[in-house]
Amino acid sequence: MFVAIAHLLRPHHWTKNFFIFLPIFFAGDIFKNEKLLNTAIGFIVFSLTASAIYVLNDIKDVETDKLHPTKKGRPIASGRVSKNLALFLFGVLLITSLSGAFILDTNFAYCIVAYMVLNIAYTFGLKNIAILDLFLVSSGFIFRVVGGGLLSEVPVSHWLIVMVLLLSLFLVLAKRRDDLILAQDNPKLMRKSSSSYNLDFTNACLTMLSAVIIVAYIMYTVSDDVKQRLDSEYLFYTCIFVIAGIMRYLQITMVEKKSGSPTRILFTDVFILLVLFGWALSFYFLIYII
Repeated sequence: MFVAIAHLLRPHHWTKNFFIFLPIFFAGDIFKNEKLLNTAIGFIVFSLTASAIYVLNDIKDVETDKLHPTKKGRPIASGRVSKNLALFLFGVLLITSLSGAFILDTNFAYCIVAYMVLNIAYTFGLKNIAILDLFLVSSGFIFRVVGGGLLSEVPVSHWLIVMVLLLSLFLVLAKRRDDLILAQDNPKLMRKSSSSYNLDFTNACLTMLSAVIIVAYIMYTVSDDVKQRLDSEYLFYTCIFVIAGIMRYLQITMVEKKSGSPTRILFTDVFILLVLFGWALSFYFLIYII
């Protein structure tokens, strides 16, 4: 039962909540900021909130999950966790995360509430509206970044908002493309929103977004305000890792057709791991050491 409950909470997806640390990292202030502990606690609060949403989503989609080749193994769909227990867990997670958020910071708590409301609305219908569903999922990453900025008292730049939005849209579209491929073998797996997409559309959008992401990142690294704020003239070197990472993810999506789980890719793809490590290490070296 404990393993089933842990599976229901999807702790492997908590890696998405590391976006809460981006404002401190990009400010070149991660080891000097007095609010780092608050931000770390905020990571836990966001993780509990996300788990609450995952539980609610699994309760709502239990019947369709039973038809899915992989989702049928989820705890509620497989019968390992009852709906009543899942509802109880949802309530506990919701109350705990809200309480923790208000104890930390009122504005951060409002951010958590907005994240909850939007995701609950997504679960109960908005996810069926094509294109809007992509932006709603992406907004979750924006909330994480904004929440991190509130807790660390670091202003969130327009560059960070734009890049996080573009990257999250890219990842969500890649996942939708994987859904379309699965639906070719079993039309019952088709999401309502996905029926308004096809492979040509998703391929075109992925190509567009990948190009815009790279251009936006290059503009960020060479902008005068960023170079002055971070006191580095050489941030553009990190573009190598960004371009390589985007190319590899496109390869996973379009050639290998395995983009159904960005989290799984993060944990299992050696090339992506090396690129992320190289980018983080080089960025850290350029803004913290040189």
